[in-house]
Amino acid sequence: MKDPYQVLGVARSIDADALKQAYRKLARELHPDHNPGNRKAEERFKEVSAAFDFLSDAERRARFDRGEIDATGAAVRRSGWRSHGPQAGRSNPFGGDVDDILSELLRRKEKGRAHSHSRGGKGADLRHSLTVSFAEAAAGATKRVTLVSGRTMEVRIPAGTTDGQTLRLKGQGNPSPMVEGEAGDAFIEIKVAGDALFTRRDLDVLLDLPVSLQEAILGGKVTVPTIGGRVTLTIPAGSNTGSVLRLKGKGVAGANGTQGDQLVTLKVVLPDTDDELRKFVEKWGPRHGYDPRGKGWGEG
Repeated sequence: MKDPYQVLGVARSIDADALKQAYRKLARELHPDHNPGNRKAEERFKEVSAAFDFLSDAERRARFDRGEIDATGAAVRRSGWRSHGPQAGRSNPFGGDVDDILSELLRRKEKGRAHSHSRGGKGADLRHSLTVSFAEAAAGATKRVTLVSGRTMEVRIPAGTTDGQTLRLKGQGNPSPMVEGEAGDAFIEIKVAGDALFTRRDLDVLLDLPVSLQEAILGGKVTVPTIGGRVTLTIPAGSNTGSVLRLKGKGVAGANGTQGDQLVTLKVVLPDTDDELRKFVEKWGPRHGYDPRGKGWGEG
């Protein structure tokens, strides 16, 4: 693998948070979902993911910075060890040059370390992002995801998933470089897209519902959207802008079988132009005047 800092285009002094931001920006630009059929972008995406995985491991990054391992994680052989003391170049009681013995000891140590890790050892984890709609995150959904490896699989989005939540796909990361090693995992960060109608507060779903003047005054039944489909809502006579109606159990699923509600806030909308209504109000107003702001409204 290339130098991971160069792959991500960041300085060696970058902190963990800035490193994550740099990776996310590149991953969004290069993800196969945004570049269908672009092999170059796909290969670059794989390089970026592998580089971030390498540097996000604090211990491995520190060893790389010290020059103890290379970008593949393999130990770097130290060369040029020479003894400069009074015994330099001299033979020792066991035979052989002191420098030769030191070099051999180092070689055997590295060989033994490699052998001890030749069995077992987990492959690198991979990280992906997936954007879902508000309704999919709230009610749950199954989405098709293309992994860095090019493998496509179905991922279940649990009901109640929140923006930024990460799903773990065990064993779907890079294969282990070791004999009989365990494959890494794939981590899917969920991005919940904004919705034109719904917002969320804990397990409750919020919706602003426009209603006509006659619906507010006389009451009636209207059809409203929910994350589970459209339902009928009864508007009480004499409702006003700001009145909140509750659709029980139409919110987001929570833990232990809990379920939020949908809270519908009424917004009374007057017609654009209606001369008959205007003339009626001109006659009705003086006889039935009222102060909607009430006594003391707006006073400090």
